[in-house]
Amino acid sequence: MKKLTFGALMILTVTATASAAMAQDAAAGKSSFNKCLACHAIGEGAKNKVGPELNGLNGRKSGTAPDYNYSDANKNSGITWDEATFKEYIKDPKAKIPGTKMAFAGIKNETEINNLWTYVSQFDKDGKIKQ
Repeated sequence: MKKLTFGALMILTVTATASAAMAQDAAAGKSSFNKCLACHAIGEGAKNKVGPELNGLNGRKSGTAPDYNYSDANKNSGITWDEATFKEYIKDPKAKIPGTKMAFAGIKNETEINNLWTYVSQFDKDGKIKQ
């Protein structure tokens, strides 16, 4: 019985630690998202700005946010956004999608990129944080 209790306690500890780390990453990602705010919105009530709103980005096809006027490069890129694609794109958007109208030099720091993805990917298509 002691082994079972200890095992359950270890699982709870690891889960709590992972949740805390995830929260820290999302908080750091939210701070990093300030670089994006001039052009993009995310969360409940987000609207397109100079760039499209980013709700539900994970799994969304490039060039498909409603009511946003995308470049042909984005519409025809064939990209479906996921973690790996986002991380490659955000380092150098114009290299990943030549002809994009996104005028952003990119983020090179891997930790910042990871945190930003954690933040952005937590929002569903309606701007609610996934549970």
